Amino acid sequence: MAKVSLIQRELKREQLAAKYSKKYNELKAVINDAKRTEEERYAARLELQKLPRNAYPTRQRNRCELTGRPRGTFRKFGLARSKIRDLAFKGDIPGVIKASW
Repeated sequence: MAKVSLIQRELKREQLAAKYSKKYNELKAVINDAKRTEEERYAARLELQKLPRNAYPTRQRNRCELTGRPRGTFRKFGLARSKIRDLAFKGDIPGVIKASW
């Protein structure tokens, strides 16, 4: 089980990213628009730098929903590999069966 503080930090990052997502996307669109002048693009870069660091979606980390484990997490299930294995053996994940060959 991950520390509660780390899980709470990730929740805070998700909330900040959701709060600033509209402004972040607008600024990124201006920066990537080649038709804009260099001054406009530079001003947009400066505005983007003024956003809080945790407002960037790239700072978020995928974590297991059950344990909070940061590594070995499958996006499809939102679970760590060990929990997928346990739940699959119990039959709690529909469509997932043990492979045998």
